[in-house]
Amino acid sequence: MAHMKAITTPPSVADEKGTEKITPSHSQCIAHPGACGKTRVMLQNRWPKPELTKTGGREMGLEPMSEHAVVVAGGGPTGLMLAGELALAGVDVAIVERRASQDLIGSRAGGLHSRTIEVLDQRGIADRFLSRGEVAQVAGFSQIRLDISDFPTRHPYGLALWQNHIERILSDWVDELAVPIYRGCEVADFAQDPNRVDVELAGGRLLRAEYLVGCDGGRSAVRKAAGIEFPGWDPTMSYLIAEVEVAFEPGQLPEWGIRHDALGVHSLSRLGNGGPMRVMVTEKQLGPNSEATLRDLSEALITVYGTDYGIHSPTWISRSTDMARQAATYRDRRVLLAGDAAHVHHPIGGQGLNTGVQDAMNLGWKLAQVVNRTSPDSLLDSYHAERHPIAARVLRNTLAQIALLRRPDDERTKALRETMSELLSMDEPRRRFAAMMSGLDIHYDLGAGHPLLGRRIPDLDLVTANGPLRLFTLLHEARPVLLNLSEPGGFDIAPWANRVNLISAKYIGEWDLPVLGAITAPAAVLIRPDGYVAWVGDQAHLGLADALTTWFGPPTATPRQASSI
Repeated sequence: MAHMKAITTPPSVADEKGTEKITPSHSQCIAHPGACGKTRVMLQNRWPKPELTKTGGREMGLEPMSEHAVVVAGGGPTGLMLAGELALAGVDVAIVERRASQDLIGSRAGGLHSRTIEVLDQRGIADRFLSRGEVAQVAGFSQIRLDISDFPTRHPYGLALWQNHIERILSDWVDELAVPIYRGCEVADFAQDPNRVDVELAGGRLLRAEYLVGCDGGRSAVRKAAGIEFPGWDPTMSYLIAEVEVAFEPGQLPEWGIRHDALGVHSLSRLGNGGPMRVMVTEKQLGPNSEATLRDLSEALITVYGTDYGIHSPTWISRSTDMARQAATYRDRRVLLAGDAAHVHHPIGGQGLNTGVQDAMNLGWKLAQVVNRTSPDSLLDSYHAERHPIAARVLRNTLAQIALLRRPDDERTKALRETMSELLSMDEPRRRFAAMMSGLDIHYDLGAGHPLLGRRIPDLDLVTANGPLRLFTLLHEARPVLLNLSEPGGFDIAPWANRVNLISAKYIGEWDLPVLGAITAPAAVLIRPDGYVAWVGDQAHLGLADALTTWFGPPTATPRQASSI
């Protein structure tokens, strides 16, 4: 898309390099018809009405318009998590969501892995999810179960919880943080220039932002409008997942459980005594790229089971494939991608939702620091550098898992699965694969050094001058932490004192990481808001100032003051 031209700008100031920066205007809350025909409270900015802006040869009318520092397209788990992270940092963020409510028809993703539970625990909200779901050993590779109950984490398990519940809990959290959501809206197009992004919603209404983040799914309108390539593998198989009512014939006994045959994997289960039936059935041929119908499901069931069990009144039906694609880049200047907008794959292994939530955790604090003027825009490049390889690995292991499930009736496939099952029953391979599938082995390449560098910080039981304290408690406000585990008073980070919390504490116990095992206890660690270690050292401070500057801005940075609403 062409750059915007002839923009009528809001009030701005120049930074030390002379570049114009948008400054928050004094705003007031005014209720009026929303961008997509619904009444909501929106910010009415007190600067002159913008003129028309030309984008790609057509005119984009900019009236009436609301401004936010960041607009997040998509109110699923990734978008909600990202909005929450930004709001914690005082960023004016808004979500654009096509659904009129948070209601989600269909089960979709059905669980959280250990690292995602840790991420939620770092924000103090993990218990909200744990109280609604069922703790279980959910990690697996191609349906080969992997036990992580002996892993060194406070959460050596996964959580069985459907996506509709996950979204509802995240939505409540975001609501507590006063994040506005434009419901019943979709991003139709956008135009960006060096200072801002104008976002056009379906129906012609406009939002203006400093950054736009596409969390709008595998068919992302944001990704397409940005012209970001989405290379990968086309689908070769499809299957239907549904929840339907059934009318069994007298004496008919369904084949409950998992079934393997020449077509692939299928399953039938029932919700409660006499409740609807949950179905997963592989289609004989690759299904069309359209919404699945009751007839599609009936034909697929008859092909596999010889009957459709009198299915009727579907609660939902969805079609999934083994397509695997990843955005070539997660960033185009002021536009970024996260979650399914950046990567899609077969849902086996349950990694999609979890990867998206962790994308948001990685991006949120970085984007907040850039918006708040404490870090340069170049910090956002580390988002792609760190998260793109993680999703690429997910795509590769997903392709491998699907390969093990193709033609499960074939003796060669059976032999391969039996070999893999035997391999994964051994302790070392189990640990490696389970850590990969649960997200506990993530390692960002931050250079050579201590084994903790670039890895998650464990949730240690610390002892401070004020009493015992869980380490994750220090991350609840999404602020970086310099944790001094040696003698108090050895660190002076005055230039960063308003950005980084300095905590002195003691830890008595072993340092143990998944896969790596026991490691040397550090004297001090610099922990990023996402819970990953940015620096390991001692009171010699070697490299500390550089790490503080790299991740949390130069010592001379003056944070932007949050605008009043």
